[in-house]
This record gives sequence, structure tokens and C-alpha cells, in this order.
Amino acid sequence: MITAEEEARFWALLEQAWAGASAEAAHARRALVRRDPEEDDGFDQAAVLEEQVEGVLDRLTELCADLTSEELTALDRVGERKLYEIDREDVHEHTDGSDDGFLYARGFILVLGREFYEAVARDPRLAVEDASAEDFCYFFAHLHEERFGEFPETGSGISRESGANQAGWARAEVPSEV
Repeated sequence: MITAEEEARFWALLEQAWAGASAEAAHARRALVRRDPEEDDGFDQAAVLEEQVEGVLDRLTELCADLTSEELTALDRVGERKLYEIDREDVHEHTDGSDDGFLYARGFILVLGREFYEAVARDPRLAVEDASAEDFCYFFAHLHEERFGEFPETGSGISRESGANQAGWARAEVPSEV
């Protein structure tokens, strides 16, 4: 399980990393959350944000430069849990994609931060079709591997891979490669 402190740190680090992005990116993040999905598909805002993700991840790498193995493992465990929680059919209906594509779409939802993540968890119609942030899906695990020579053992017993959250797929088949 993740602690409230670990989750708070995860979201705070993401916000710090986004703070260095452009004003246009800040506007696009707000617009994605506040839009009416019946009138706006979010494509334009997502395109702006996808262009910013690499810089955000660079800043996040810098912010995590002095973290211990245990701290990076905790952050990876939070990311793993959050990706697992939105591994659901109703979210997939609005992002589409194969199993890898759906993982990357969930990475996009997560990397945008707590406000967008929680909005999509409540109303999956706010998810954006074809938006992707592949590099964030295993971000903290890769940082851990770079610094300590191995992927962290989160001990969670769950997987971030698409279809792992069987309760989220009770009504349908898990997406498969196309």
C-alpha cells in the first residue's frame, strides 16, 4: 500500500516539474480539466501538453537527483497504483488503443497531475483519445535502475500493465494488440 505522505510527495513533485513549463501548458492543463467533453475533445490541449512532457520529465529527473532507493521505490509504487486504478474499461472507451497504447494513455493522464487524474477517474469522458506519455509509465523505475542498477521491488503485488485491474474490466475484454 501507499501512504498519504508518499502520494502527496508524488503529486507535489509533478506540480514542481510542471511549474517550469510554459504558460500555454498551464492554460492547457486547466482547460482539459474544465472543458465540456461533449463540446471539446481536448485534442488541441493534449497536443500542447504532449510537447511539454519531455521537459517536465527532465525537470522531474533533476528534482529526484538526491532521492534514495527507498524514496524512488515509494514514488514508483504510487505511480504503479495510480496507473492500476484507472486501468478500467470506461477509461479505455475514451482513450482507445491496444494494451500498450492504453498504458501510454494512462501515463498521459497521470503525468498531467492530480487534478486531471482525479477528474478522469470521476468522469472518464475527460480522457483524451490518442494522447500518450509512454516515458512516464515506468519513469521512477527507470530512474531507480539508472542510479541503483535494478528495477525497484514495490511489493504491491499489482501491475500497471493494461488489463491487470480485473475489476475495471468486468464487462469487457481487455484491449489486445492491433
